Amino acid sequence: MVSEALGSSMSNIKAQAANAESTVSPSELLTLLPYGPGFLFIDEFLEADSLHTLARYRFRQSEFFYTGHFRDRPLTPGVILLEAMCQGGMVAQGLYLLAHEIGVENARNYRFLVTGSEVEWLGQVLSEETVLIRSQLSAWRKRRIRTDVKLFSDKGTLVATAAISGMGVLWSVEAQKNDPAAKTIQNEV
Repeated sequence: MVSEALGSSMSNIKAQAANAESTVSPSELLTLLPYGPGFLFIDEFLEADSLHTLARYRFRQSEFFYTGHFRDRPLTPGVILLEAMCQGGMVAQGLYLLAHEIGVENARNYRFLVTGSEVEWLGQVLSEETVLIRSQLSAWRKRRIRTDVKLFSDKGTLVATAAISGMGVLWSVEAQKNDPAAKTIQNEV
């Protein structure tokens, strides 16, 4: 019964994806990410569509967290790797889908916040290493999203897997007043 419901949900997602017109390029998707210098962990998107994203990032020796983690040998903290997986997976996929629903400019007014994650660590990432972040959409409904994300080294080794959930929220008060889509969602809840 559960597998039938999941299969039906994925069928609906695939049907929506097939009907959706691609309006967000991988380079434009990068500009939708709301992170500033020092906390953007995506260099580029290699692929993006309604069902998946693929992103790349190189962890630079100059990043703020390497001086203390660890003193004797810099190692990328797991929380930073998870953040990169969130940005390249759940957040990017949510913004991509939202841009299809309400337009790119309206999607810029939203932030995707993590509501849950389950991670399995299989390796480590040192400074100056490049990672690939591959995300697959699991569910999308009423601006709530669930993605399955894998983190690979540049050699193709699987470093981590995660199921990451989140929700899109209208960020600025001014945008909330002027966005008819926000009023529609509030009425549905």
